[in-house]
Amino acid sequence: MIAPSNTYKIYLATTPVDFRKGMDGLANYVLSNFDLDPLSGAFFVFRSKGRDKIKILMWDGTGLVLVYKRIEGAGFVWPKLSEGTISMTKAQFEARFEGLDWRRVESANYHHPRLAKAGA
Repeated sequence: MIAPSNTYKIYLATTPVDFRKGMDGLANYVLSNFDLDPLSGAFFVFRSKGRDKIKILMWDGTGLVLVYKRIEGAGFVWPKLSEGTISMTKAQFEARFEGLDWRRVESANYHHPRLAKAGA
């Protein structure tokens, strides 16, 4: 799998798309429905009506890349249907790709270490 780095933006389309669309059709969908640039290097995640398939579109600097995955079983966990996109973290994206409930993925609470004062 092509895994995004922490610097990539990841957008999840919240409504199902026609899965007959290829990379050019999905790129046009991004332009016309989200007013985003499909050649920005961001990951665009699309769902099927049946909740069991995803397509991921991204520009890798040399061309468009399209990843298609069908998951067996109950399908992917999706947010309620609405218009637009939802931004996701890398960890949420990876959980979704594995078929996990991405909504339960949270960052750990990290505490910034305090420097010891001189002479203490």
